[in-house]
Amino acid sequence: MLHLLYILAFTIIAFLAISNLIRSLITVSMDSQRRYPSAAANARRARANTYYNAQTIHPELLDKNGRPISEPLLVMRSVTVEDARQQLDALYNSSPSQPKETDEEG
Repeated sequence: MLHLLYILAFTIIAFLAISNLIRSLITVSMDSQRRYPSAAANARRARANTYYNAQTIHPELLDKNGRPISEPLLVMRSVTVEDARQQLDALYNSSPSQPKETDEEG
């Protein structure tokens, strides 16, 4: 009886996989026949949107004079595990919710 359940389960899975494959092939063939706008139409659309894009730039991307910045916004350097652990310990120990340790000499 268990063998029949396995055969039935794998038959259903195979049927779903093949139907998904056929659906994907149909989607790819429809996308390959789609006509995309020419480069000139894209250029016209970009020129039309230039004013809109200039008006909606995020304030953090502007310098203090209001011009867009061209420097990287995030610079990452590699650190060792020990350096990262020390930095995290320093942050944890400097947090206001961290109770102060008292030395009891006694």
